[in-house]
Amino acid sequence: MNSFLAALALALPLAASAADVAPKPVFRDPVFDGAADVSIVYDRAAKLWKMFYTNRRATMKLPDPKDVEWVHGTAIGIATSPDGAHWRYQGTADFPKACTDVTLWAPEIYYEDGTYHMWLTIVPGIFHRWGGPGADGRIEHLTSTDLSTWKCEGTVKLDTGRMIDPTVVKLGSGYRMWYKDERAGSRILAADSQDLRTWKKHGDEPVNPTMGEGPKVFRFKGYYWMVVDVWKGLMVLRSDDATHWTEQPGYILGEPGHHATDRAKGQHADVVVDGDRAFIYYFVHQVNEAEAATDPRWNQRTVIQVAELVFKDGWLGVDRDRDVAFRLTAPTP
Repeated sequence: MNSFLAALALALPLAASAADVAPKPVFRDPVFDGAADVSIVYDRAAKLWKMFYTNRRATMKLPDPKDVEWVHGTAIGIATSPDGAHWRYQGTADFPKACTDVTLWAPEIYYEDGTYHMWLTIVPGIFHRWGGPGADGRIEHLTSTDLSTWKCEGTVKLDTGRMIDPTVVKLGSGYRMWYKDERAGSRILAADSQDLRTWKKHGDEPVNPTMGEGPKVFRFKGYYWMVVDVWKGLMVLRSDDATHWTEQPGYILGEPGHHATDRAKGQHADVVVDGDRAFIYYFVHQVNEAEAATDPRWNQRTVIQVAELVFKDGWLGVDRDRDVAFRLTAPTP
C-alpha cells in the first residue's frame, strides 16, 4: 500500500456495527446490464432512496463495433434502497411524450418544498455515430410530487445547442446549473435562475479548460466541489463561492480497482453527502473482466459502484478497493 492510501485508510471512520458493507457492484441492471449516469434522491413518502439512471442497452451485439445505437433508445431505469447500499431494480420511469423522445440520458434531481425537479437530457432519435447530424441534445425540466408521475415544465433555453448532463444547486436566493456544452468544445459552463425555469448563462467562459462531461456539484466540508468525468478518471474542482474553481492535482478513480467488476476507470458520478461523510456512486465499464476475453461486446456493459470520499489536507481522496460500510440517513424536511 502506498503512503497516500495508508494515510487515507487512517483518515476513514470506523464503520458502525449497524451498517453493512456495500456489495461490488452496488447495482447492476438486470435487463440490459448497462446502468450509468446515476442520480440519487430520497423518496420522502416511500422512505426509500431512489436511483435514476441511464439504462444503456449494453447487451446489444451490433455487427459494426463503431455503432453506438446501444447507447441510444435508452430509458431511465429506477432502483430503490432502504440504506443506499443495497439496491433493487424497480423498472423504468414513465415520462410525458410531449417533452421527451426515444433517447433519455443523465437525469439530475433536486427536491424543494414538496416538489421533485428533474432535468433530463433528451436526444431526438437513435443515432449510430457520436455527434451525428441532428443529434443535438437538449435539457428538459420535469416536476413531480411523488417521483412517479411527471409533468413537463419546459426546455432549458440558452444561446447554445448540444447541451447535456446538468447538475443544479441552490445558491443564496437563486440556483445555478452546470452543464456540458458540446458547442464549447465539450467543456462545463454555468447558468443561473431565480425560479428553476428561466435560465441565463453565467458568463461565456467554461469553469475549467479541460474537456469533460457529467459534472456533479455538492457542498462538503465547508467547500463547494465539482467532480467531472474527463475520460481518464474524475477531475475534482474546489470553490469557496461556486464561481471561482481550483483544480485538485490528478484525477480520482482514474486507476482501475482490484476487485471484480471495478477494474476500469470510474465515470459520470453522483455524490450523496450524509452528515460528515460523502459517498460517490460511479459507473464502470466491464472491459477488463474475464468475460470480455470471449465476448467482444462485454466492454459495453456498465455497473454502478460506490466508495467513500475522504477530505484530507484540503482535498478529496478515495480508495475504491476499501470496503465501505454505511447506512444513508433520511434528509431533514
